[in-house]
Amino acid sequence: MSRAFTKEDDDTEAIAMIGERPVSAERNLVTGEGLRQIEAEMGRLRDELSQAEKSQERVAVATILRDLRYWTSRRETAELSEPEADSQVVRFGMTVVLEGEDGKRRTWRIVGEDEADAAQGTISHVSPMARALFGKRVGDVVTVAGKEWEVVGLSSTSPAPQP
Repeated sequence: MSRAFTKEDDDTEAIAMIGERPVSAERNLVTGEGLRQIEAEMGRLRDELSQAEKSQERVAVATILRDLRYWTSRRETAELSEPEADSQVVRFGMTVVLEGEDGKRRTWRIVGEDEADAAQGTISHVSPMARALFGKRVGDVVTVAGKEWEVVGLSSTSPAPQP
């Protein structure tokens, strides 16, 4: 008797195609909030894993285990870095207000790779903008992607979310 293509075969193929999440070779700098986000994600994944195991969802289990390996690695290599409150130069974790050539202002907080979200006003410390800004002071100008930006504000606190 010929065996037809089954869900188990489909699951096995799907599991085989789940690759590892790439881990950056850069230093894993994180803010306090970034560290809390990693730990929350690990907790959420552990809960999901428990549910997927109870439901015997093989593909979900494999995917969640892959993600847990990624976040465990990120937690183990995390280097908590908080800026000094009175720093006058751009450092990791700081909020920088920039003014472009067109007069428009943009506020960025420099954070770890996993916590960066441009829509929320955060950029990775390995981004071209962050790299150009490190060590700069209010009044300094940086050029990124052919556009000049002047540093017009600097703070060691988080900005309000941008609209």
